[in-house]
Amino acid sequence: MRIVMPRRWAALSLALAAALAAQAAFAQSPSAQKPAAESAAPQGAADESAEEQPARVDRLHYTYTVQPDGTYTEQRESALKVLREEAVEQAKYASIGYSASLQTLDVAEAYTLKPDGRRIAVPKSNYQVQTNQGRGNGGPAFSDIATTRLVFPDLAVGDTVVLNYRLVGKQPMFEGQFSDTSSFSDYAYMGDLKLKYDLPASMKIRKEAYGGLKTVRDEVVGDRRIVEWSFSNRQPRKAELRTTPPFDLTRSNGASVSTFASYGDIARVYGERALPKAVPTERVRKLADEIAAGKTAPREVAQALYEWVSLNINYAGNCIGLGAVVPRDQDFVLDNRIGDCKDHATLLQALLAAKGIEATQALINSGTSYTLAPVPVASAVNHVLNYLPGLDLYLDATAKGIAFGELPWSVAGKPVLRVDRPDLQARTPAPARLANRQSMKTQLTVSEDGSIKGSMTVELAGQPAMEFRAGLRDLSDKDAGELVKKVYENGGIQAIGSFRQDDPKPLRSRHNFQVDIEAKQAVPMPGAFALGAFFTTPLPVAALVGSGAASQIKDEGEGLCIGGRSEETYRIEFPKSVKVLAKPQDLKLESNGSRYEASYRLEGNVLHVHRLIEDATVGPVCSGEYNRGYSQFASKVLPNLKAQVIYQ
Repeated sequence: MRIVMPRRWAALSLALAAALAAQAAFAQSPSAQKPAAESAAPQGAADESAEEQPARVDRLHYTYTVQPDGTYTEQRESALKVLREEAVEQAKYASIGYSASLQTLDVAEAYTLKPDGRRIAVPKSNYQVQTNQGRGNGGPAFSDIATTRLVFPDLAVGDTVVLNYRLVGKQPMFEGQFSDTSSFSDYAYMGDLKLKYDLPASMKIRKEAYGGLKTVRDEVVGDRRIVEWSFSNRQPRKAELRTTPPFDLTRSNGASVSTFASYGDIARVYGERALPKAVPTERVRKLADEIAAGKTAPREVAQALYEWVSLNINYAGNCIGLGAVVPRDQDFVLDNRIGDCKDHATLLQALLAAKGIEATQALINSGTSYTLAPVPVASAVNHVLNYLPGLDLYLDATAKGIAFGELPWSVAGKPVLRVDRPDLQARTPAPARLANRQSMKTQLTVSEDGSIKGSMTVELAGQPAMEFRAGLRDLSDKDAGELVKKVYENGGIQAIGSFRQDDPKPLRSRHNFQVDIEAKQAVPMPGAFALGAFFTTPLPVAALVGSGAASQIKDEGEGLCIGGRSEETYRIEFPKSVKVLAKPQDLKLESNGSRYEASYRLEGNVLHVHRLIEDATVGPVCSGEYNRGYSQFASKVLPNLKAQVIYQ
């Protein structure tokens, strides 16, 4: 299955069930179940040509002035021209966010530029400043992010929004170090881009530019070194049907500057401040004993500690100042039961150490990057997890709902920087072949008026199971009792039924549930319908096939991908007064390890259906050749899924 974003199977909650009511109708077409597998353009691409885009960036200038200790001033100058009416509302607002502990903001210019040259300055009353403060003299404990929002006056089509400001750093993230990277799309208009770095000449830097960026300047002036690049894209590419490629800075229009000599250096400087925070306190030692009571095997102990952190420490993403790169103290995390990824990893490492289990932390990218660009920048690794050398196991306690021994799709098959061995070229395990599974069995009786009565049992494994469990973890018994009714009500159908499931609270990679239903006039009589689940499931056969648009993919590059196995069995009993006129044809297909089988057998007024698809894709990155091959295979399967049962 080719994907646009890291694949997220739908986790059913009461609110989501209502939103997906159309899927719940028995007569739904599989073609409507388009997975997040296809896109008309890469992530971030614009569908319009330069003339059709609602707004365009005429000017974007960045200047970084770096000091020897690593602090820096960031100056931004931008000019955004409004081309169409639908862009006015969004363009009139601009927000600037920054860390109040590390930076101060100075807005130099902000105005609406009219076509005749008039400048209408943003009045002071149009500045909305939001800060995070503690009570009284106490500082904020959870976030120091400040936001200044500006409203540009008298903005209309043809006007330009001009904003120039500076962020002045008060403290470096890493003492004596600086790194920055930027990239710009081929699919967006860019009139005049400039990237300028003004650094001490004594700083040894690595730098690289890619794609359309051109070197304007690289020289030493006195005790300063000036590096400057420019870029322009006045004829952006037209969006095209393609799979989403993994992000690779070297294949984009981008540039990086860094004082780090290697990625290992980034892991080392992170570890210098993080590892002392992971030394277990007496409180943590006592807690570890309580959590692991009665367990002796290292794997069992590790699982108990991992599950406790995952289930009991809530995620809080914003930090105070250097908290962006330094974990909080263990007592703070335990007192408040919150923490970001570093806090989760540090607390878990401390708990494991308290029980004599060796663990370290590992830095990784949680986005769509699966390679490390040549120039090492700190932002390339924006997430922290744990590695247990004795068990050869990566754990991500921040990713809620993930079973012990498993990883979320977003960090599988990626390079990691292990803090215990910074120079080691390591990777997290790739997703296992056919690990994501769904098996659905449906028994249904159709009445003469189109009402239906029946049951559906579903067995899930892998990511679909974990995400489905996570989405239902807080579902109350009352809401579970009303779930079927509310889903069908949103589709305009009266129904009653029940929803029963395994206990969703434990972290497991398997999950089973059953739905019983009675729905009035749910299918047309006489009429036709395409076969599909009468209640939402996370991985139906149709989700591994898609809508067929991917068969038109022409690009040669790599794309994000993931596979799985889905099996569906139906027993549908029609009234004896109803005659089935047509049913889909049996089909068997194989391609490059993937296969599809479907059989449709009519015994009197009972239709027996069995469908199975095995998408053998491993991922998370597939070649263009492989993606096109699977898309061609899926396009041959799709007509079979769309074929209807016709009756009168």
